[in-house]
Amino acid sequence: MAANATGLTEIRGALARLRRTTGLPVAFGGLVDAGRQQMRISELSGNATPALSALAVTAGNGLGGKAVALARACAVTDYSSSRQISHEYDSAVAVEGLRSVLAVPVVVRRRVRGVLYGALRTAQPLGDRALTAAVEAARDVEQALVVRDEARDLLTAARPAAAADLRAAAAWEQVREAHAALRALAPRITDPALRAELLAACGLLTPAAPVDAARLAPRELDVLACVAAGATNAVAAERLGLRPETVKGYLRSAMRKLGARTRGEAVAVARRTGVLP
Repeated sequence: MAANATGLTEIRGALARLRRTTGLPVAFGGLVDAGRQQMRISELSGNATPALSALAVTAGNGLGGKAVALARACAVTDYSSSRQISHEYDSAVAVEGLRSVLAVPVVVRRRVRGVLYGALRTAQPLGDRALTAAVEAARDVEQALVVRDEARDLLTAARPAAAADLRAAAAWEQVREAHAALRALAPRITDPALRAELLAACGLLTPAAPVDAARLAPRELDVLACVAAGATNAVAAERLGLRPETVKGYLRSAMRKLGARTRGEAVAVARRTGVLP
């Protein structure tokens, strides 16, 4: 079946309400196949036979097809003899024993998405009450489909944004790793001018810190950059050419200046205030 399954639950509920509020013995309906001018009857309530089940109704044909083509409610008092409709589906309607039938389109954003039918087994006018109830049931389905469509559109729009966020996060993590590696490399450079140039390049990888941000000493920043990259104290000591106890001392000093109680909190504060990328 080409029809989108989205909305069948709403169609089913609307048919049950239609029968309950009008007393009509039979109600049925379905969705318009996506990309085609054809509606397929998939939901039935009160039917005595499977004659109408899965019946494909082409736009313009029969009562439901007329409702699809005109995008408005249609009704006939005696289906088999009516001159207001074509009669491609007379045999299925006759097998089910239907006479008076109404069809109301479900229209969302000017496009017919489905049709609700209500029917009697006798040839008599259905009346305004039944038609009004059918229109209200169709409006309920329309509102539900609008909500579904909007939710789907939001999800569709969010997926590329989420993927872009993930890519940006991965790229920024590479920047952080590069910053930590460069900070660790700088102390090994004996040429003061070259070392200063390298540290200046590190600064370009860091957001501009506000004037009231904590002022960390170069070695405190070196240690914190290593910790931010996931290094333990021992690994940071090896990278920086320091003793583990010295690393601990620099880290404690950095934590105190940042007002942090843990190493993780220190990294978070440093990143938030622009001290680290």
